[in-house]
Amino acid sequence: MRYALVNNERVEASHGLSALCPGCGQPMVAKCGDRRVHHWAHRGRRTCDHWWEPETRWHRQWKSRFPAGWREFVHVAADGERHIADVRTGHGLVLEFQHSHLRPDERAAREAFYPNLIWVVDGTRLKRDAPRFAAGGQMLRPTPWRGIYTVAFPEECFPPKWLDCRAPAFFDFAGAEPVAPDATPIERYLWGLLPGRAEGHGVVVALGRGGLVRAAHERPQILDAAQIVGVLQARFRAARVAAMQEARRLPSGKRWKRGRVWRRPRPRRRF
Repeated sequence: MRYALVNNERVEASHGLSALCPGCGQPMVAKCGDRRVHHWAHRGRRTCDHWWEPETRWHRQWKSRFPAGWREFVHVAADGERHIADVRTGHGLVLEFQHSHLRPDERAAREAFYPNLIWVVDGTRLKRDAPRFAAGGQMLRPTPWRGIYTVAFPEECFPPKWLDCRAPAFFDFAGAEPVAPDATPIERYLWGLLPGRAEGHGVVVALGRGGLVRAAHERPQILDAAQIVGVLQARFRAARVAAMQEARRLPSGKRWKRGRVWRRPRPRRRF
């Protein structure tokens, strides 16, 4: 935890300080060693929020893009359950930065607790995640919206445990290191999988880091995921119905055009 309460003020960990947890009010210890980023910890092995995870440099870099008052926000539900969100904006949008392994049941619990949530996932933790997206990303198909794509097999792009999210999940394949000027598009952009499917197709968003941060500052949603998926669903359905109607008009047993046979188009490379 980066902040704790000293004389009722949020203060970062420093040698010799004593503080209280903003979530449960219990004493905190300043951990200021050389191997990990300075942070506050509960005395002993106790923690008041079992969702909390040790912070990495990647966590700190992402959270530092937002005002201090938005970071480590204590969110209290109507029934009194409380958790500490990584970031909660002034518009009520919660951003959770996920580096470590997350069980599907815990992920679903967080999505139920935070009604307006997006995930930002460290795509460099597992070595296979970026190569999987690089290979599967060749099947991305553009839509009328710039930076929004569909993919027939989202499981070939994203980790299996994130496929059924109820909140948008953006993957950061650059990690904590600065993005080089000659970086690939996979590293330059965040790649988000939106919840839901458009006629079975996954909906993928390419968004710059600065674009995500600006959107979080300016509005309660990064984008209207439900509307985007709904419009694409209607387009896919209309195209399928039109194809079925056209097939009924064709003479039985005859080719589409004399002397030509329809062939499945080859997938175009996106990177």
